[in-house]
Amino acid sequence: MLLKKGQLPVFIAVAVSVVFYTILFLKRKNYEFMIYIAVIIFFIFLIALANKKINLPNYVLWWLAAWAILHMSGGGLYIGGKKLYELMILNIVGKPYSIFRFDQFVHIVGFFAATLAFYCILKPRLKDTSRWTALSVILVMAGLGAGALNEIVEFTATVLVPETGVGGYENTSLDLVADFIGAILGMAYIISREKK
Repeated sequence: MLLKKGQLPVFIAVAVSVVFYTILFLKRKNYEFMIYIAVIIFFIFLIALANKKINLPNYVLWWLAAWAILHMSGGGLYIGGKKLYELMILNIVGKPYSIFRFDQFVHIVGFFAATLAFYCILKPRLKDTSRWTALSVILVMAGLGAGALNEIVEFTATVLVPETGVGGYENTSLDLVADFIGAILGMAYIISREKK
């Protein structure tokens, strides 16, 4: 069995969401988000295949699941005629930067989760986890690297499906800043958890 104890609820939550949003995006002919669904499915299989070797705790899997579900919701749900990704949560800085939108929130959650996952992958291979400064730099950079990969996927979507709502240079830059914030928060959480 690929799943360990307590992982079935996480798998069910993600699987139900993927099926729901796949049907929704196909019905709307939203091919941009079908690309993202394919990426999410790829990572579900990757995590499932590595599940025996990589011991991702259930709480990390829930964070990764939340990221995937928030991402699909951002592209699939509308509030007041606006896509959830365009929703302004708190108007800290107006145009052209539009901070703080649901999009930036999802990036923070996502790269918080990615940083936790990278730590869980690296921890068994580290002889000394007490060197927090060096480890923090490595993990935050790993989180940012995943963020850069995410931006490459977004760019690919704009090339394959030109009528996407991804946005331009400002959007990419704000996404990377949000990724950085998420990675730093993830690292702060790891340090607080491990130093107990």
